[in-house]
Amino acid sequence: MPRISAFLVRIAVGIAMLTFLPVNPAIAEDPREGYYYPPVTSSETFKRSLGATPPAGRSVRTAFINEVTKAQLAAPESPRFVIFAKGRESEHMIIIALDDEIFRTPFRARALLAQLTANARGSSFFKNSNLRFLATWFDLAKLLGFQDIVISDGATWSHRVVLTE
Repeated sequence: MPRISAFLVRIAVGIAMLTFLPVNPAIAEDPREGYYYPPVTSSETFKRSLGATPPAGRSVRTAFINEVTKAQLAAPESPRFVIFAKGRESEHMIIIALDDEIFRTPFRARALLAQLTANARGSSFFKNSNLRFLATWFDLAKLLGFQDIVISDGATWSHRVVLTE
């Protein structure tokens, strides 16, 4: 009889330990965290609507990422960061540094986003839609149907921008 009660005590302790273990919701919510980039250390919400836009699906987002990648690879210097999309519908944009200097700080990462904005504003889409002086990289990502953007140095920090209506 004492053997059974010791066994039951061990089971009860095991169940209690599982009940009180801390759960990291980011792991449950984002399977890319810890694989493509380190844990998200900061986040923000970008909320702005530029009006009605045509719906953009997975193929549009994938084509956009492919064009950015082709442009990077066509440049004479090696890319210092990579942009890719993940998720069932390619709805998560990820931007990761490929060296230790480009995104050394989140401020440098924001500077890159500003540069990407400037490049995008030169596109015919921005010129023809009168968004040239208003829209940002975040707006473009929203128009393309991305839900969020994670930008990271690929070593110590990641920042998530959640794109909402």
